[in-house]
Amino acid sequence: MTRLIFSFAALLLFCGSTLTADEPIRHSFFVAGPNFTGIIDEDGKRAWDAGRPAARDGWVLPSGNLLIVWKNHVQELTRDKQVVFEYKLAAPNKELGTAQRLDNGNTLITELGTKPRLLEVTPSGEIAVDVPLKPETDNAHMQTRMARKLANGNYLAPHLLAFKVKEYTPAGKVVRVIATDLESLGGKAAENWPFTAITLPGGNVLVNLTHGNKTVEFSPQGEVVWSVSNEDFSNNPFDDSCGAQRLPNGNTVIASYHAKKGIKLTEVNRDKQIVWTFTGPERAHHFQILTTNGKPIQGKPLK
Repeated sequence: MTRLIFSFAALLLFCGSTLTADEPIRHSFFVAGPNFTGIIDEDGKRAWDAGRPAARDGWVLPSGNLLIVWKNHVQELTRDKQVVFEYKLAAPNKELGTAQRLDNGNTLITELGTKPRLLEVTPSGEIAVDVPLKPETDNAHMQTRMARKLANGNYLAPHLLAFKVKEYTPAGKVVRVIATDLESLGGKAAENWPFTAITLPGGNVLVNLTHGNKTVEFSPQGEVVWSVSNEDFSNNPFDDSCGAQRLPNGNTVIASYHAKKGIKLTEVNRDKQIVWTFTGPERAHHFQILTTNGKPIQGKPLK
């Protein structure tokens, strides 16, 4: 049985070209997961293996190097696995959550524990910015996940058990809060823990809500403008919606972290139609779609 399952859309746009109904979608992607970390090609085969599993976040950089977050350290690896950048977890914190290579060359890293914080680390390993976080819990593993830097110089951090996505200034002041326990989304009972917080062109924020098995696009003010969940389908494709990516064609790819069998990645369009799924054995905590039908994703990945 094939490891990739495809649905067909009447007309899908990607990178300026048209995919017709008789041309199935094929993606290659980087995956950071509990049982494999590396690159899967468009045929669903392992094209590059980092050599160890259990990564939390990761990127294929423009250079072709891989920026990967493990529990206790962040590494930039060449394709032959030479370490060209590394940051190790600082005591007394317990684990690392995410990383992002910034335009200034620094690397944004989150540390979780007794001193939860966002860090900007220079290429030489020096801490250039240290932003204290307010996750509203002492549970280190649940304090935050996919924090990202904004164009205005602030930072957006999802706080799972607080049911909030918070925007921080470099001084650590919270200047915006997006609540994910809205009654319209099922309230706190739905366990809509925010995991990703992706700022889209135009200012909306795409948030994956893990145990809530929802992906919600909020306005900059925190109003729901679009969402997709298991309630929209009969086969419950989402199982712990952790990582997400918005593609240039407007489609959204969503990871199902808890899924040990069945669908691991699901791509839906704006009309909430499933247009692609990945069902291989590789589970996804986070991921990055790299190509579609042989064409590289254009622009910076929104993930």
